[in-house]
Amino acid sequence: MGFCVLIPARLASTRLPNKPLADIAGQPMVVRVAQRARASSASRVVVAADDASIVDACRAHGVEAILTRADHPSGSDRLAQACEQLGLDGRDAVVNVQGDEPMIDPSLIDSVADLLEARPEASMSTAAHAIDSVAEFVNPNVVKVVLDANGLALYFSRAPIPWWRDANAAGITALPDPRPLRHVGIYGYRAGFLRGFPKMVAAPVEGIEALEQLRAMWHGHRIAVHVTPDAPGVGVDTPEDLERVRALWAGPAFKPGV
Repeated sequence: MGFCVLIPARLASTRLPNKPLADIAGQPMVVRVAQRARASSASRVVVAADDASIVDACRAHGVEAILTRADHPSGSDRLAQACEQLGLDGRDAVVNVQGDEPMIDPSLIDSVADLLEARPEASMSTAAHAIDSVAEFVNPNVVKVVLDANGLALYFSRAPIPWWRDANAAGITALPDPRPLRHVGIYGYRAGFLRGFPKMVAAPVEGIEALEQLRAMWHGHRIAVHVTPDAPGVGVDTPEDLERVRALWAGPAFKPGV
């Protein structure tokens, strides 16, 4: 199945100003993300930007980019507009790769796209991997997901789920078995669903958890989850994250095009 990678990129960032344009080994971060996405099986990679400076930077490095509205409340809203601008058919597959993930594994992009094709009962696909530390399990910035027997998401939460009743009464000191799953923020959709997503009424639980995918579940849509054995690459939210990525990118073990 052919699929398109869309990369939402927003210039404003409270913790790292002008984040999409941050330099990584001589090129803007959003360009590095697109280069990683190009190493997947995607037939097309497009950056959906909220500012002309991002579009200009992408085009200067041979990356396709389009300008979307600056007032979108979420990345999904931005990608919905991108689907309209690009004329994507309702059944066309789209993988949303975040613009601050320059270390993303191209094979993970393929796995999410393949899962969407394999699970027609699901409106979305995403990924997760097993958590290996208590600190990560209790961190509210680490989103957890619980699956059903068919690999479909039951719930996403910032809380430590599943709750280990008999061991956690006095505090969380160990991980349950099987290990809980960390959600990885990459999504596959069909373009028709993505275009309709911003029109769905926001779910109360979405606002409480600050997790957009709960809106889809609240409206009865299913989300298929690919469980990968590998932890995701380092994302960039802060100046410290950026320095880590720069060091990794320059290291001898990292192969940017793989």
